[in-house]
Amino acid sequence: MGGMERLLEVMRRLRGPGGCPWDRVQTHESLVPYLLEEAAEAADALLSGDSEAMAEELGDVLLQVAFHSVIAEEEGRFTYSDVEKAIVEKLIRRHPHVFGEGEAKTAEEVKARWEDLKAQEGKREDPCGLPKGLPTLLRAYELQKKGVDPGSEEGLKRALEAGDLEEALWNLVGLFAKKGLDPESALRRRSLRACRS
Repeated sequence: MGGMERLLEVMRRLRGPGGCPWDRVQTHESLVPYLLEEAAEAADALLSGDSEAMAEELGDVLLQVAFHSVIAEEEGRFTYSDVEKAIVEKLIRRHPHVFGEGEAKTAEEVKARWEDLKAQEGKREDPCGLPKGLPTLLRAYELQKKGVDPGSEEGLKRALEAGDLEEALWNLVGLFAKKGLDPESALRRRSLRACRS
């Protein structure tokens, strides 16, 4: 036994009789902060370019998938196989230009098609169509990419002159959106450089 099944067996042992007291009391809800933390640590590793750190941190994210899958399995809600099946079906469904008759020649066309298909599937988490748990800076960026109250250089100047830092930040994010640059990753990279100084 190897691969994902080995990880699932380890998690079942940790959660089972005679397993780890901490692991046994965890719930989907109690693990949410760990999922967010592990995703952030994986993002740091990916931006660092350190292959060893990338592999380790992505493993920690995979652990969260296994943990939630085993908890759900115990509750009779779903299994890891259901998780895997759902993502494989979604990837095939949302890539008709690869697995079907659709066409898409650019990354922009693919992204637009993905969003259209997502909307058709009713995957709207809130009125703006973004996950509620998205980091705020990334959420502002995604909203402005969608054309929701886009910021501008003029808006940034006006906000700074008025001392309205909230509006200034919104407009600064808007400048990133116009250039297609993710401010969350940019600020994360800059923060990492600051810590190395």
